[in-house]
Amino acid sequence: MIIEPRVRGFICTTAHPVGCLRNVRDQIAYVLSKGAIAECPKRVAVLGCSTGYGLASRIVATFAGGAETIGVSLEREPTANRTASAGWYNNRAFEIEAGKIGRSPLTLEGDAFSDEMKKNFIERVREKFGQLDMLVYSMAAPVRTDPQTGKTYRSAIKPLGSPVDIKTLNTETGEVFETTITPASEDEAAATVAVMGGEDWKRWVDQLADAGVLAPGFRTLNYTYIGSELTWPIYWNGTLGRAKVDLDRKAEEIRGRLGPDAARVVALKAVVTQASSAIPVVPLYGTVLFKVMKQLGLHEGCIEQIDRLFRTRLGKHAEVDDALRLRLDDWELSPKVQAEVSRRWPLLSTETLGELADLAEYKSQFLRLFGFGIDGVDYAQDIDPRIVPG
Repeated sequence: MIIEPRVRGFICTTAHPVGCLRNVRDQIAYVLSKGAIAECPKRVAVLGCSTGYGLASRIVATFAGGAETIGVSLEREPTANRTASAGWYNNRAFEIEAGKIGRSPLTLEGDAFSDEMKKNFIERVREKFGQLDMLVYSMAAPVRTDPQTGKTYRSAIKPLGSPVDIKTLNTETGEVFETTITPASEDEAAATVAVMGGEDWKRWVDQLADAGVLAPGFRTLNYTYIGSELTWPIYWNGTLGRAKVDLDRKAEEIRGRLGPDAARVVALKAVVTQASSAIPVVPLYGTVLFKVMKQLGLHEGCIEQIDRLFRTRLGKHAEVDDALRLRLDDWELSPKVQAEVSRRWPLLSTETLGELADLAEYKSQFLRLFGFGIDGVDYAQDIDPRIVPG
């Protein structure tokens, strides 16, 4: 079949196997160009390993740090006339490339929220690693079923208290418009915390600790986004912010059990992901931010951020903020960047978008997530979506 992107709003329902392979190889090439990381943990687990920051973490740990990794992600398999999820292709492309340098990564595909997956994971860790040195939690699911109660929670990305009038962007048409977002109910806020807070992260760490598969000096990271004042009305001051407060609280509980350096929330910069594309205001903010940061020579994607994290922030004496988080959003939130983004923000309209922002770059990065728009890929080629190239 000829595989083309099928985009509806913030969802792309197709993925290109050759493009995904090339995207993985490009990230590996970037990491290799930066050289080895001597102090990298050698037995690393990544939850949410197949795209974005999770995939980048696996690549950096393996190709710069010489680590063996185990990953978990929920994927859709291909059929004769339907592509797999991008993550399905990414997982296999990563395994192929890691095998070329003598690594033997293990990937488990299924529901990371379930206790069944946690038990299977623990068994495989015992078999392959004995113990883990690091666990990276990079999950971005909108729905979670609590394995203890069987109750399913759905996140609601809304403000708290009062409606919010906010400027946003239709990424398909390039239209900039004002919208009003109604506040969340207490049930919706609680459900968002249940999905996007730290409960599942702590559950993972507790079960791994109880099973005796955490090595001395074990560390765990949980990736989050805090954002700037422009996004706070829908982000930090809303249901997402309440979930992030819970994340900080669970990090403190993990440190209380395992030691003062055992758990860190890592605040990362805004990047294009399928999850972030669904959040009002974030795509518009991203199009402006990317243009400003590129003009200032500060723009980073997932692989550049995680490479910088592993090289500069994993030492025991790394600087943290008042909530003991590691801050990799420092370039985004620098006064110079935020002053320019804030200057442009009130001037944004459908007519000025091309001058003040970079919608083309945003769309390009979005399509790359699914293996499209990548140089050197023949998208007119008739291919079987069930066959993984390489």
